[in-house]
Amino acid sequence: MSTTPGPRPTTWVRPVVATFVAAVFFLPLYVVLVNVFKPGSDITAHPASLPIPPTLSSIQQVLSRPDHLFWYGLINSIEVTASSITVLTVVSAMLGHYLARSTGRWPKAAMALLLCGLMIPPAVILEPVTEVLRSLGLMTTIPGLVLVNVGYYVPFGVLVFTGFVKTIPIELEEAAALDGAGRFRTFWTVVFPLMRPASASVLIFLGVWIWNDFLNPLIILGPATGTTVTVGIYRAIGEHQSDFGAVFALMFLATLPILVFYLAFQRHFVKGLTGGATKG
Repeated sequence: MSTTPGPRPTTWVRPVVATFVAAVFFLPLYVVLVNVFKPGSDITAHPASLPIPPTLSSIQQVLSRPDHLFWYGLINSIEVTASSITVLTVVSAMLGHYLARSTGRWPKAAMALLLCGLMIPPAVILEPVTEVLRSLGLMTTIPGLVLVNVGYYVPFGVLVFTGFVKTIPIELEEAAALDGAGRFRTFWTVVFPLMRPASASVLIFLGVWIWNDFLNPLIILGPATGTTVTVGIYRAIGEHQSDFGAVFALMFLATLPILVFYLAFQRHFVKGLTGGATKG
């Protein structure tokens, strides 16, 4: 006679831990959201209370600042992020495809060397990077910041694309070669269109990292060229700053563009990350 095993006594642990972790991550989001729609005086008195009645005065104040801090920061952030992730996706895809299809020991050595770059914190190499940019005349310029982003994040893009290329049948490239297509044309017409999930993963990850970057734009762009949305939040807080409503509104508005960007590419996100997980 068979008996059906009953539920294990520890089955309640996982949902409890998951609920606790979710609450920890949700708490800062809740504080930001409720304080965006409250006047500054209510934030300091009751930071966790609901906005009753809600108001858009803080958002209107940020959007109508005389110095246009948010708008200048938004334009610079879009320009830096869009330029960086576009160049990163193209360069990483081409290099990842080349390393994945190459044989021998040197492609593995090149990949190991690239991955070593991800182990170095950006703050450690910031001083020599600024010296290089200054010698090239790119300090305090957006192209200089884009160049830094490309140089630092290429290893991550190559890692994702290399694993994904291995899931694409090489017979497709061989058939294109038999039809007379060169390697460059084969990559752009056959391989790259199949790499959309990996491209979406790279775009999302690097887009979020570059958009939220604070130290590099603060040091490299400097006050003369302008600011980004993250640096704008820092500059909105003065030594005697008491208008927390404007600060929370800046945080909320700075998050919206990258949130919309993520929602637009999320369909391919997981597939791109797991594409090379089952084939080495």
